[in-house]
Amino acid sequence: MTGLPTSQLTLALFGMPGGSELIIVAFIALLLFGNRLPGAMKSLGQSFVAFKKGMKEDEEPSETESPNLK
Repeated sequence: MTGLPTSQLTLALFGMPGGSELIIVAFIALLLFGNRLPGAMKSLGQSFVAFKKGMKEDEEPSETESPNLK
């Protein structure tokens, strides 16, 4: 064995994908999922808006949750 952990050995053998590899993967994904892509992006956008709304509601303290003690 080389003495390297498996994750480092895999990275050394295959390397990080470059720009051209990412473009090829994106093109293949577009070919496979092209007709479902608008629906997936709409769903992703709605999820993002719901997440932001939930985070905003969490920041505002409610009256029943923490009464002001003096």
